[in-house]
Parts: sequence; structure tokens; C-alpha cells
Amino acid sequence: MARRIPTEPPVLSGFSFVRALGSGGFADVFLYEQDLPRRQVAVKVLLSDTVNPRATQMFVAESRLMAHVSTHPAILTVFDAGVAADGRLYLVMEYCPSGYGDTYRTARISVPEVLRTGVRMASALETAHRSNVLHRDLKPANILFTTYGHAVLSDFGIAATVAASDRGDAQGLSVPWSAPEIISQDTTGTVATDIFSLAATLYSLLAQRTPFERTGRDNAPGVIAGRILKGKPADIDRVDVPDSLRQLLTRSLSLDPLTRPLSALAFARDLQAVEAELGIAQTQIDVPVYLDALAPSGGETQLADVVPYRRRPWRRRGRA
Repeated sequence: MARRIPTEPPVLSGFSFVRALGSGGFADVFLYEQDLPRRQVAVKVLLSDTVNPRATQMFVAESRLMAHVSTHPAILTVFDAGVAADGRLYLVMEYCPSGYGDTYRTARISVPEVLRTGVRMASALETAHRSNVLHRDLKPANILFTTYGHAVLSDFGIAATVAASDRGDAQGLSVPWSAPEIISQDTTGTVATDIFSLAATLYSLLAQRTPFERTGRDNAPGVIAGRILKGKPADIDRVDVPDSLRQLLTRSLSLDPLTRPLSALAFARDLQAVEAELGIAQTQIDVPVYLDALAPSGGETQLADVVPYRRRPWRRRGRA
């Protein structure tokens, strides 16, 4: 399928358009140069047909939350948010020149790099979760690299927020990395679903395919969704992946949310244990020292669709 041509970039006061960076199902991303301070920034602009009063309200609320968590060293920095003259919502963010995107399918990524990326992303999730923010759309395309080569997590819930306001779900277009309880619509997101998505992402970086793809077989989203509900990811065909890492990813992709690591911090520590086993310097876990610095002020501090993780028995719905 051909990629959609980006829409016309909006006119933004204090910014000069440079070029289009990409397009997705809910938004276009453009490179602008900011006048003051002088710097290049990425501006994500939601498509006009996704904007409605509920989407606008949720976008504003989530942007406020993102401003707090984006101070984390592994979360993409958000500078500003607003509504363009033509009514489209936009986010002004740190410009990252590269990311995993679809390159994981062709580039063999080393085990140490995957572990390092995993610890950083788990640290980012832990920080977000402590502020009642869920990501809900974690996948390789949302891991970017700064100018200095550091992996950062982007797109905290914006696509999922728009999808939820428009269709009543938070699955969006990221089926291959979605937890079974998202597929079955038991929840729009929890800590456990974010952990599942991170595990699916790390699996993808190692295997050069998503966990429930099957080589030479039908891999349409609906078919993959059915496999996710059965809970049997394919093995990773690499001899350099230690059994401890395979077992951790398998546990983190479990049908039962309670079988997965109970927090992103626990997941990060499990990844550190694999680093230690391999004799690799452990990646630092960055979590907030001063929790008050992450506490949003004012009354609009939480999204209605952000569901806290609840320890309840896992129940599969009857499906073929």
C-alpha cells in the first residue's frame, strides 16, 4: 500500500516550515525551524478529520501530562502544543533524525543494544506510570534516536487518544504489539498492556519480525490478532539470544497480565540481570527522585481513558 501524501503544513507563528518528515494514520510530522530560540523542531499535526471536541479535550489534557514526563532522559521532549489557525492540533517536539521504524526488519540489532534500549524504555514507562500516564502505542516506530544517538520514547498516547475518541477503542493501527486484553477490548490500557507492548517491541528488534508473525503465512492484522489471543509467540531464531532473555520475553508476552513483570521497573531490573549474566555493563535505570516534580498541577490531571492496573483474575473471552 502506498504511503499517504502528507497534508499541507500549517502556518505557525514563530516557526518556519522546512520539510515533511512523515505521515501516519492520525497525523503528519513536519520539520520546522523555530525563530526563538533558534532550533529545528518536529511538529506533529493531527489530521483534520480526526479532530472533534472530545479529541481536542483529550489531546489538551494529555499534552499537559506529557509536558511533565518528557523531562525524562529517555522520553522525547515536548516543547509546546496548540491549535493552528486552521483548527488542527499540533505538538512541538525535539527533532530526532532517526529511529527504528521498519529498519529492524532489515538490520540485525545486537543483543546488548536491545537490552540497553529495553532498560531505557522501561525506565521511561515507569516514570510515566508513576504520573498516571500510559503509553498505549509502544512499537519500534515510536523509539527514536536523538542527535547524540540516545534512544527516546515518543508518541505517548496521542494516536490512541484520538482513536479512542473516534471509535471507542485504543488499539489504533498497532495490532502486532497489542496485548490480548486490548485485542479483546477488556481494557483500553493498563500498566500490564504497556509491558506487553515493550516486550513485543524488544522481540521485534531481535527477531526482525513481530512476535506473532509467521513466515510464509497470512499475517494480516486480523490473523495476527487471533494469534495474540492464543498466546503463542514464535521462537527467536538467533543463537546469540540467551535463554534468560527468551524466557523473560515469553513471560512478558503471557496471556495472563499477572504473569508479566508487575511493573516497568521490575522489567528493567530483569533486563539488567540479563546484562549482568552476559558481562555487559548494566544500563542505568532512570526514575524520578523528586516525585513532586512530576505531579501535574490543577484539576485536569488525568485522562478518563487511562485505566490504572488492577490485579484481577485473567479471563479470556470465548473466541475462535
